[in-house]
Amino acid sequence: MNQLQFFNSFSLPIYKLSQLGANLQWREFDSTSPCLWECITIGVQLVFLGILLFQILQNFVCWIWNSFNGESKSTDQAAENCPITQKLSISYRASVGCSFLILAIHVLMVFVLQNGSVSQCNSRIEVLSSEITRVIAWGGAIFAVFRVLRDKSVKYPWILRGWWFCSFVLLIVHVGLDAYFGNVKHLGVQDYAEFFSILPSIFLSGLSIYGRTNIVFNVHNGLEDPLLTEKCLNQERDEKDSPYGRATPFQLVTFSWLNPLFAVGYTKPLEQVDIPNVCKIDSAKFLSHSFDDTLNFVRKKNNSTKPSIYETIYLFGRKKAAINAVFAVISAATSYVGPYLIDDFVNFLTQKKMRTLSSGYLLALAFVGAKTIETIAQRQWIFGARQLGLRLRAALISHIYQKGLRLSNRSRQSCSSGEILNYMSVDIQRITDFSWFLNTVWMLPIQISLAMYILHTNLGVGSLGALAATLVVMSCNIPMTRIQKSYQTKIMEAKDNRMKTTTEVLRNMKTLKLQAWDTQYLQKLESLRKVEHHWLWKSLRLMGISAFVFWAAPTFISVTTFGVCVLLRIELTAGRVLSALATFRMLQDPIFNLPDLLSALAQGKVSADRVGSYLHEDEIQQDSITYVSRDLTEFDIEIENGKFSWDLETRRASLDQINLKVKRGMKVAVCGTVGSGKSSLLSCILGEIEKLSGTVKISVYQDADIYLLDDPFSAVDAHTGTQLFEDCLMGALKEKTIIYVTHQVEFLPAADLILVMQNGRIAQAGGFEELLKQNIGFEVLVGAHSQALESIVTVENSSGRPQLTNTEKEEDSTMNVKPKNSQHDLVQNKNSAEITDKGGKLVQEEEREREEVLVTSNYWIAWACPTTSDTKAAIGINIVLLVYSLLAIGGSLCVLVRAMLVAIVGLQTAQMLFTNMLRSILRAPMAFFDSTPTGRIINRASTDQSVLDLEMAMRLVWCALAIIQMTGTIVVMSQVAWEVFAIFIPITAACIWFQQYYTPTARELARLSGIQRTPILHHFAESLAGAATIRAFNQEDRFLKTNLGLIDDHSRPWFHNVSAMEWLSFRLNLLSNFVFGFSLVLLVTLPEGTINPSLAGLAVTYGINLNVLQATVIWNICNAENKIISVERILQYSKIKSEAPLVIENCRPPSNWPQDGTICFKNLQIRYADHLPDVLKNISCTFPGRKKVGVVGRTGSGKSTLIQAIFRIVEPREGSIIIDGVDICKIGLHDLRSRLSIIPQDPSMFEGTVRGNLDPLEKYTDQEIWEALDKCQLGALVRAKDERLSSSVVENGENWSVGQRQLFCLGRALLKKSSILVLDEATASIDSATDGIIQNIISQEFKDRTVVTVAHRIHTVIASDFVLVLSDGRIAEFDSPKMLLKRDDSFFSKLIKEYSTRSQNFNSLANQRHD
Repeated sequence: MNQLQFFNSFSLPIYKLSQLGANLQWREFDSTSPCLWECITIGVQLVFLGILLFQILQNFVCWIWNSFNGESKSTDQAAENCPITQKLSISYRASVGCSFLILAIHVLMVFVLQNGSVSQCNSRIEVLSSEITRVIAWGGAIFAVFRVLRDKSVKYPWILRGWWFCSFVLLIVHVGLDAYFGNVKHLGVQDYAEFFSILPSIFLSGLSIYGRTNIVFNVHNGLEDPLLTEKCLNQERDEKDSPYGRATPFQLVTFSWLNPLFAVGYTKPLEQVDIPNVCKIDSAKFLSHSFDDTLNFVRKKNNSTKPSIYETIYLFGRKKAAINAVFAVISAATSYVGPYLIDDFVNFLTQKKMRTLSSGYLLALAFVGAKTIETIAQRQWIFGARQLGLRLRAALISHIYQKGLRLSNRSRQSCSSGEILNYMSVDIQRITDFSWFLNTVWMLPIQISLAMYILHTNLGVGSLGALAATLVVMSCNIPMTRIQKSYQTKIMEAKDNRMKTTTEVLRNMKTLKLQAWDTQYLQKLESLRKVEHHWLWKSLRLMGISAFVFWAAPTFISVTTFGVCVLLRIELTAGRVLSALATFRMLQDPIFNLPDLLSALAQGKVSADRVGSYLHEDEIQQDSITYVSRDLTEFDIEIENGKFSWDLETRRASLDQINLKVKRGMKVAVCGTVGSGKSSLLSCILGEIEKLSGTVKISVYQDADIYLLDDPFSAVDAHTGTQLFEDCLMGALKEKTIIYVTHQVEFLPAADLILVMQNGRIAQAGGFEELLKQNIGFEVLVGAHSQALESIVTVENSSGRPQLTNTEKEEDSTMNVKPKNSQHDLVQNKNSAEITDKGGKLVQEEEREREEVLVTSNYWIAWACPTTSDTKAAIGINIVLLVYSLLAIGGSLCVLVRAMLVAIVGLQTAQMLFTNMLRSILRAPMAFFDSTPTGRIINRASTDQSVLDLEMAMRLVWCALAIIQMTGTIVVMSQVAWEVFAIFIPITAACIWFQQYYTPTARELARLSGIQRTPILHHFAESLAGAATIRAFNQEDRFLKTNLGLIDDHSRPWFHNVSAMEWLSFRLNLLSNFVFGFSLVLLVTLPEGTINPSLAGLAVTYGINLNVLQATVIWNICNAENKIISVERILQYSKIKSEAPLVIENCRPPSNWPQDGTICFKNLQIRYADHLPDVLKNISCTFPGRKKVGVVGRTGSGKSTLIQAIFRIVEPREGSIIIDGVDICKIGLHDLRSRLSIIPQDPSMFEGTVRGNLDPLEKYTDQEIWEALDKCQLGALVRAKDERLSSSVVENGENWSVGQRQLFCLGRALLKKSSILVLDEATASIDSATDGIIQNIISQEFKDRTVVTVAHRIHTVIASDFVLVLSDGRIAEFDSPKMLLKRDDSFFSKLIKEYSTRSQNFNSLANQRHD
């Protein structure tokens, strides 16, 4: 069969369309044009030369026009003034050399043809014309290459790249056709010429895809040197730090640019500093700006404020996706060369006596050449898909972060922190995963079309059965995809709810432990996980059925096809059957990938919709504040008729009729009762609250000359507060404009203007004395403060101690006590080290059974079918088909069993690991949460858990499957020709060496990638919590830059990890191609009769997929190794050192314990870590039962630590705490904490309802809850709401003021009615009037109970029965207030003097200021 007949077959579709009545086979078709190839070549070359000539003429005309207008001279002068030097790259030099080499080959061919060398084309003119035009075309190509230097182009012109690529395609097609259809007895001059042209053509085709010249042009201009130098330095630094960015085309193809990194990773464990930077175009900064530009383009194009996320992603990644598509299509097309040639290879083995060895070797060369091209293209599109995923992830994460900093208050309430973190951790991962499957979209039709063409070539009409079966199988995806999409939506909703609650629990873990609610919230999280588990099981079950359908698809298609052939009496020879089987095996990949594609499509669609919806959320108003120059106004802050609301849906005003003018340098104090709108007033100045009407003007300064302070003095003691006010507000900031919210009346007289807030309005405004004279509300706040002072004076007088003069007061107003570090500062993370031991192994044995059955079924049909049409079959075709069908059905049923077992065992394992981790975390000591970033825990609960739920089991199963498939392939090939083992031994050794060389580097890269992902989430969570502060300080750019840096820190190990996979895969693929080529040469060389041609064809059938199988094995093992890090990370948090047991059965206190509430401290010593000093030192004292005990001291003296010790938040290092005769260290934590009540310093509220926040355990009736609300001054406020007790509480209680949240905490204590109540700065965030009411309520409700009060407001402890004064972790004093005040040198006396004289000091300070 000669070359001509192939081109006849190539033109068969056109011929059949014009000759509808013909009934000829394509192999028998004969054309009247013997020089078709020369005509095609001449046509392509003339097109190239025509376009090139047109461009030259166009440039010539432009040059003449510019010369006529006198522009050329000025341009030349400019060029002389700005000389440009150039540094030629290796790739450019190589392109010139390859072009000259190919030109020389064709010039030589012209001389050879003139000397009468024969050609398959009988027309001497057409042959010479073809070669001459080729010489001219390559001359034009060289001209275009040199024009790159003249034009100073950074990329090769598109016409040149097109010519290089087309020349390569034509050459490969020509060589392949000669190899297959030439049937020549010897190699001619043309064959050698084409052979020597292959390598330079391959290089030039790669360069055409790469596109860049890599030539560096340097402009030397004195004026521009500084700017250009910086730019060049940045570019040079980027190229230096990124080996990928400066890699040559050869290094890009072979991934050898990674060699230096492997050299480092093989000698020592990699650190983050050892990993090079990503290329500039892969950096987060570049990608963020590019995505932002694309988003703005789509917004302007569609004239929409909500641009489509799909269109934006398409435009953002289309160029890279198109390049990947080219490689994917080449890979898919070349993968079918093998099945196409199998029939001819079997015929060659059957008819060896009639064929020459050279034709067999050419067939082997065609096989190996196609596999090599397939390997290169496959590795490039897979790497490109991962790179596209990296770019999408970096761009989307940066924009989700940007959006988080700009969300309006309403949007912030609708999008919880857990949900937003889910977008960043889970949804973006699913979107980027789809970029991997994207190439399947266009590979699938090409693969199916080629498969149908090959089947039609071998089986004729029988291929219609294969087409029908394929369409039936693929049509099954429509309902399954629809259902799977709905499941994915439910899964993400359930995951959002779980992560929302998880984030809330982690944020308020201290409150849960103090209130003994941790068990309740553990059950809540487990119930939410149960809902998620329900939808996960449904999804995995459907995926299992989908896997069964599509794994059984090749079997179903093959049985259907062979059945149709039998019915139509189409002869089934071994060659045809093996070619069909090889085609079905190739078709198995697209069909097998289809359910994954559809699942990824469903997941990606849901995630893209969620991210798009989030990016369309309302942002904070940018125009709510008008900024004016300070030169144009005398007011720093001016609000006219302002009306503001936190809730835009109801448009209920939170602030109304706000009119305020603040002159430069004024000190403005804001006071009022709880919930009156004090903090909201500051928010409206910052633009944080939505403006409904009015005008807000702020003067603009270069320096920060306007300060807003929201009650900063409540959390510090009197001395510290006084010092802060005097040194900062009245000292360093005396010339600045300050608005400060305060509940402490003693700070009011010093203000130039006092604003009294009431029900969201400014009820009063004026100076201190002026407001007192108005007598319409302000005097209530002052009166409460005066009563507190009177109580102190009364105690002082009753102590019999003489009053001090002002001079004495000033001298004694300070105490030199050094504060200790807080717990948060002292605790160090002892659990932050990453665990390196692996675990959580899932073993699936069912895979082996299924694959053995499949290999057996193929072996059976290959052995039973005759090799040629003249050979008599050993067994009837009906029996053959029946046995094959039974074996295939058995294999398919094994697949179904395997799929269900994988779904069940995998999900059960994931659930078990989740439960263990969750219980371990919630039982961890408080020190763990103080020292562990929340993002680190959330990352495990979201991203890592998602890997276990949906990926881990299948990854391990695919590893087993790929290994079994490759083992079966090797066994079949070895059985046919045992000599193959001779090459398997060194190749296997090489594979093992590559694997061992690769593993240390890859393992550390994967681990670093996981570690570097956590800071992104942690930084995001912190930024969300402090978004208002970031905006107030105008630090968005700094935080955005930090986020981009964290993204790059994660991208570096991730990018080099996936590149390392391709490095290994490329090398092992080449080795497998070598084994396959050696096997083919061996089969060709062995004498006839040595092997069965049918079994030899079966070996080739399996050998075709050897490189794919090997790549699959490597990919799955490496991926499983990387994914199993998620298992390690979850196991790490499943082994956290736990707190003491919740209940100790043999040491349970009586049911009525504690009755008296006596608390005895015996030699108590506490430290936060073994290597740190003691925080409490030898504390020994007794709090009598049913008494009120106040605990005071400087900031950092150990007050809060003592309270934590009572609740065993921290455990004593030595000593004991005994309550009513029971050593609290010997009973369970739940028994202890559930019997005590506490109102903590930081008020915490949970998302839900008012009732759920007061009574999460549902122990009390509505009437009891209403009574508690009335007592804590919240009853009227809750009754005013439509939902009453079911009124909503958003995340962290953001829709309630800080003071109101503190009152809710008081309500919890009132409901609990414990014998011991601890107040840890419980009234720090409420005004003096409300504080007085609360103190009276506590005195009445807990009159016969033990009350321990930690306070900075001295009047709250002055009426206590006993006062404990702590200093530097030791007991300074412990006695009744009356006894302590008798001594002038006592610590308590000095604290009293500070507090009682502070108002007088501030009054005098105010008088001096006003004077």
